[in-house]
Amino acid sequence: MSSRHHDIADDLRHQITTGRIKPGERLLSEAGLADRYQVSTVTLRSALAVLQGEGLVEKIHGKGNFVRHPLRKIMYVGGWGTLDPWTAADAALRVTVRSTTVQADGHLTTLLNVPTGSPLAEFCCISHEGELPHGLARIYIPRDLAPAGGLDDESSFQEAATRFAVLGPPPAAVRETVCARPPTPDEASTLRTSSAAAVLAITRIATDSTGRVVEAALLVFPGDRADAVFTTHHVTDERQTQG
Repeated sequence: MSSRHHDIADDLRHQITTGRIKPGERLLSEAGLADRYQVSTVTLRSALAVLQGEGLVEKIHGKGNFVRHPLRKIMYVGGWGTLDPWTAADAALRVTVRSTTVQADGHLTTLLNVPTGSPLAEFCCISHEGELPHGLARIYIPRDLAPAGGLDDESSFQEAATRFAVLGPPPAAVRETVCARPPTPDEASTLRTSSAAAVLAITRIATDSTGRVVEAALLVFPGDRADAVFTTHHVTDERQTQG
């Protein structure tokens, strides 16, 4: 038997998906909804949490719960390590970039295969459509490979950062590890997503022809706001074609 908060979530979901409650419309206050469904505010908030986790409802502090507008997804193209050209060129999508220098420790020493304390250039990139964040990228490069003046003096780095692309020269190899997981508290806050909603996390490692790691990127996209596409190319053995 379903619990009461799931029954309430089902009813509100039906009203939203059938258009009885419109995108952008504010729901009744939590006290008002609790009174309508004759439940406690604790039960009502549990129902709203279900809808927030599904991306149907957004709670704005001090204002209330609102039906979210349908989201346009962005696309990440695996193998190329970039947002697809259509997404990257869309005037509605803007990317803010912040750069700083950090010291390698913990996970970064493993990813970049450098000693603890090694200087790294860190580029934090956040994509937005309107006020809604669509993606977060933290890109790390050994400091000796980064431009001396940072992004301000290197337009090619700035352009690449706005596409979440590999920032340095074209690498010899790119390895991407993809998983779905809950967001960290910092990611949930930055991306304005529910801590219960899955994010698409991509760890991208780029190496040069000598095998040196020239970049490590940690990319995070809310699962309801992005798709990742990976294309595999079949390599034909010449010996088979000549047989």
